Amino acid sequence: MDNSALIIALTGYVIVFSALFVLWLIFAFLPRLLTFHIKIKFKKHKNETACDKCGEFITGQENAVIAAAVYLYLSELHDEESMTMTIKKVKKDYSPWSSRVYTINAFQRR
Repeated sequence: MDNSALIIALTGYVIVFSALFVLWLIFAFLPRLLTFHIKIKFKKHKNETACDKCGEFITGQENAVIAAAVYLYLSELHDEESMTMTIKKVKKDYSPWSSRVYTINAFQRR
């Protein structure tokens, strides 16, 4: 095995695993950072009761209810369609594309 191939492979592995580690850090600490930011806003406005509740997370059942409500809302935005397709054949004698085909064939015959 060539030495440069091994270096390239190891460099690729290091880049991929470091990118995965950075993504893990972002997703692990983003909720904590957001709740910390919300706590600071509530303390600035002197709202202590809301500040006590801002550290709590939404349960899975509440997430399911919100997702169902959003799904139902978005499904009402679309019209119901009949799911039938009608194809009409239109007869066109002349088009620029057909005239180009004739000129290409004329150049090939010379």
